[in-house]
Amino acid sequence: MTVKTRFAPSPTGYLHIGGARTALYSWLYARKKGGVFALRVEDTDRERSTEDSVEAILEGMEWLGLEYDEGPVFQTQRFDRYAEVIQQLMDSGDAYHCYCSREELDEMREKQRANKQKPRYDGRCRTRTEVPDDVQPVIRFKNPVEGDVVIKDLVKGDIVINNRELDDLIIARSDGTPTYNLTVVVDDIDMGMTHVIRGDDHINNTPRQINIMRALGAEVPAFAHVPMILGDDGKRLSKRHGAVGVMQYRDEGYLPEAVLNYLIRLGWSHGDQEVFSREEMLELFELENIHSAASAFNTEKLNWMNQQYLKSLPGDVIAGHLQWHLENQALDISNGPAINDVIDAQRDRAKGLVDLVATSRYFYEDFDSYDEKAMNKQFKSGVDDILQALHNKLDALTSWNPENIQAAINSTCEELDLKLGKVGPPLRLAVAGTPMSPGLDITLNLVGKEHTLQRITKAIETIKAKM
Repeated sequence: MTVKTRFAPSPTGYLHIGGARTALYSWLYARKKGGVFALRVEDTDRERSTEDSVEAILEGMEWLGLEYDEGPVFQTQRFDRYAEVIQQLMDSGDAYHCYCSREELDEMREKQRANKQKPRYDGRCRTRTEVPDDVQPVIRFKNPVEGDVVIKDLVKGDIVINNRELDDLIIARSDGTPTYNLTVVVDDIDMGMTHVIRGDDHINNTPRQINIMRALGAEVPAFAHVPMILGDDGKRLSKRHGAVGVMQYRDEGYLPEAVLNYLIRLGWSHGDQEVFSREEMLELFELENIHSAASAFNTEKLNWMNQQYLKSLPGDVIAGHLQWHLENQALDISNGPAINDVIDAQRDRAKGLVDLVATSRYFYEDFDSYDEKAMNKQFKSGVDDILQALHNKLDALTSWNPENIQAAINSTCEELDLKLGKVGPPLRLAVAGTPMSPGLDITLNLVGKEHTLQRITKAIETIKAKM
């Protein structure tokens, strides 16, 4: 048997972080088993589905690197097939027309509530002989009334539901359009799904879908219902907890590798290991090791994970992800140091990609102002003489590299009989405009000799103008 999994989002908004985790688990399992991973877009909700949402889903999948082998398959392109299956169920006696009006259904449920019964359709149209002329019927699936449905869930264990707990669900609306539970079943059968991995909010749908599959004579796939993700307040993750759309994490400066690593750990574990390469994920992941309880999203932990990847990923990989942020912050790096060199210099202190671009701007652009607090502290009377001495030493260098730059700074300190703490901070502010930067030798080397000398001269003039 070739394993086949799918990710089947509805295009009614962004790619939710919970959906991304489900997609990751489905992708990992298919890849681990040498199987097939498909993307299906469940767009039958025509009022809420949008093309922008479809693009957001596809963009999110691409950003995360969750490539699919099949799809995207759109449900709206398969209405003829759904109609064919609905007719098949009608012909076999496994479905029937229901003529109940909304008022009749409301009255039925009110009586059930009054009798302290679970509100549910009572199947009255199964044997209805009088057909009203003024009602366009829906079509209901004739659910078995005896026996149990056993879901052999790979995450939660066996789940047993008695058929008497299930009513006859609608599989086609009065206008003929199919409903969710019907389309999902037909798609999973036609696409040959062997494993359905999805959120545990679908558990109530699963026994109904199993019964439809059996009525169609299809083999039932294995199910793995993944617990929901909670916010740090214990409530279901939502917009109020911050970013929940995948591309918002990109916009905020997270690396996709870090997001994937965080997501796999948000409900799955392998001992105490926290950081997993993609290869390790593929080697170690098993559905049976997914936790059965809900997990809480922790932004601080995600930030920590992002910093681990900023420190360890190859520069070329980070540079590829950085490109979007460079364009978004309008930073032109065509004139200046190689971006990989800047990444290597900045990666240990950057909080994320947004921060990495913002704090690297002085490598590529001159600046008109200095950090005000630092300027008031560093640019005092006499500092202009220190900067002039540094300028003279640096200007005399015939080979511009970190070693020679550091030697020139040290030599200046010796000649002026000053410690580095008196020389380094004003020099850094002069060259970078900020009191924070990599080591002076690295910073000046990346800024380049010409710009370094120009900026020191400008700082000297600024100090003199203050005096």
